[in-house]
Amino acid sequence: MAEKRPQTFANHGRFDPLFHFFALPIFGLSLLWSVVHFIRHPGLHSAVAFVVLAAATVVALKTRMYSLRVQDRVIRLEERLRLAQLLPDATRSRIGELSEPQLIALRFASDGEVAGLVQQTLDGKWDAKQIKGAVQVWRADFFRV
Repeated sequence: MAEKRPQTFANHGRFDPLFHFFALPIFGLSLLWSVVHFIRHPGLHSAVAFVVLAAATVVALKTRMYSLRVQDRVIRLEERLRLAQLLPDATRSRIGELSEPQLIALRFASDGEVAGLVQQTLDGKWDAKQIKGAVQVWRADFFRV
């Protein structure tokens, strides 16, 4: 099996080729085609085609969003458990102050630097992008869909 290339702040975003480069463009182009068809040939058939394609596009997008939301919840739980083990007592009691996007961003920080980043995040109210930008030793996440 080929080695995965090291993950960094610059390359941690991922695409699912079947969704992003096949299904989504097909749904988008079909929806666009149905609008053009309805404008050129108004009628019940073209209106129904548009509504069905619009609904199918919404289903595809919502299905993707649901799976990402579930992953975010799992990541939030994993990070709370990890932080409970790694943080000093004074900071551990403040884990609840971290927002979901902050917890999700902290998953990329190594165990050695996560305590400092949590403290800086709590003191400076950093957002996810600032947290990920401050990570020095990147902890890769290859499981995100």
